[in-house]
Amino acid sequence: MRKSLDIVNHSPRTGTAHGRPDAAQDDVLELVHRVMHQYRAQQYQVLRDGPHQITHMESKVLGYFGRHPGATQSDLAGDSGRDKAQLARLVKSLRERGLLDGTPDPADRRNTRLTLTAEGQALLGTLKQQARRLAGKAVVGMSPQEQAQLLALLQRVRSNLDAPD
Repeated sequence: MRKSLDIVNHSPRTGTAHGRPDAAQDDVLELVHRVMHQYRAQQYQVLRDGPHQITHMESKVLGYFGRHPGATQSDLAGDSGRDKAQLARLVKSLRERGLLDGTPDPADRRNTRLTLTAEGQALLGTLKQQARRLAGKAVVGMSPQEQAQLLALLQRVRSNLDAPD
């Protein structure tokens, strides 16, 4: 597999406070963003040389129908809060590529029940396997206590962002 280098979201900054009083706060979320970008780049690298070019959102749609076989596009929209038109394009593309299959809902033929095809299930399995591998790689050298502390700190950051101003 050819290794690619993603330099779009990289800069010479090292993640230090750079002498500014608010820089450490800025650097926390910048580092979280960079870690997630790096994770996604490595997550999808496993697919680049294969028959499927898949985006992050397409993987989310596959994951949803993997967890909720027979759900509708409306179910997906309600659960994800995403734009219905964007989801319609994603679903259409995944169906055209043989990763999702649809059958009319017997109770309401205006609705289509969506399920993963065998190829879609295999692709989702590959993505899950790669996610587990990367999750292990990400915490190499951390004790279970350090992993728990990191998780607690990130949950606190999330809670802080969820709190009203």
